[in-house]
Amino acid sequence: MAPKSNQSKTPWQDSLADACRNLQISAPVFQVVSDRRGGRTAWSSRVVVYGSTVSARFWYDGKNLNNAKEDAAEVALGWLNGSTSNPSSPSTSRSGW
Repeated sequence: MAPKSNQSKTPWQDSLADACRNLQISAPVFQVVSDRRGGRTAWSSRVVVYGSTVSARFWYDGKNLNNAKEDAAEVALGWLNGSTSNPSSPSTSRSGW
């Protein structure tokens, strides 16, 4: 078993990049988006895959920005594999905050 320090902190992003390579399509391009909410800023992510923009499901605190990218990558991988539809925007839920 590999030491914890060698485990990827981006498994969904890595899986999405691998899927794009296997399908011989352009690498995923991530975008970070923000929304000011009162005295705080909520963050989310979206990723462009095969010409389509796929958004993360949730909004996150800035310290959890990698979680937002992982969320977008998970949704995009499901969409690319045909198991989910392409959501238009993150939910208004504050999960991850």
